Amino acid sequence: MHTVRVFMLLVAAAAPAAAMVFATSPVFAQSSVLSRALRLDNSGQHDEAIALYRQVLAGNARSYEGHYGIARALDLKGSYSEAREHFAKAIELATDDGSRDQALRMMGVSWTFVGDARQATPFFKRVFDRRVAAGDFAGAAEEANEIGRVLLELGDVNGAQQWYRTGFDTARRDVKQSAGDRDLATLRWAHAQARIAIRRGNRAEAQRQMTVVKSLVDKGANPDQRVQYPYLAGYVAFYAKDYKRAVAELRQADQADPFILLLTAESYDQLGDASHARDYYRKVLSSNSHAVNNALARPVALRKLGSR
Repeated sequence: MHTVRVFMLLVAAAAPAAAMVFATSPVFAQSSVLSRALRLDNSGQHDEAIALYRQVLAGNARSYEGHYGIARALDLKGSYSEAREHFAKAIELATDDGSRDQALRMMGVSWTFVGDARQATPFFKRVFDRRVAAGDFAGAAEEANEIGRVLLELGDVNGAQQWYRTGFDTARRDVKQSAGDRDLATLRWAHAQARIAIRRGNRAEAQRQMTVVKSLVDKGANPDQRVQYPYLAGYVAFYAKDYKRAVAELRQADQADPFILLLTAESYDQLGDASHARDYYRKVLSSNSHAVNNALARPVALRKLGSR
């Protein structure tokens, strides 16, 4: 009889006793609490999640998962300063590059929630530098693009262009890059250039770059990127002050993306449609992701709804 099968039979025979041992195990109990806290956080019950994370940390002050989880929930609640204290502790406690990179990125996102690109950038850059050093050029390119987006939406257009260009150049360093990956890198660079151009008021350049994006989307090498075109078209229309077109385009984009929902809400605001604007600001707040797009959108939606 195979060893694995013998093990499974023994586990099955001992199941009642094993269940009792695991149920009373501090490690099992902590894991159960962490799982419940994450479910609560993901469902928007941030106060309840925070209470459970505090319970975990009371029992183990050096729990990476406890500090990481409570920091995430605190940001979504709006307790930004305390969130960063816990992300700092998670960075300190990380035992491998993957968990450290994730905590560093989330610290960058945490600073993005309060609109501070200067403080956010070094945390993202540490991840970028490590990935370059490890030869993970695709991962490093994604991080450069993340920095570019934060800088663009927080008002540093020149810095955004430099980092988006770095992302494109870094992606091309990957000698194993497929034709589809090359198209994706070019698409992302053109997408960024279009957004940068319209923020500078250069409609002609924005339209030229939109044409490049459309041709690459239509080529079909990256079908999952099709949804990026209506987002871009809506973004360009919004900053060109064509709010009616912005709404039409953005409503065809990813309706789970809080940043797209925010642009839609702001477009309705500009059109004088307070009812639809309010609906979309509320939709922004239904997102419980701890990511750059939500960090850029959620605080604005909270302010807008608070003023109504």
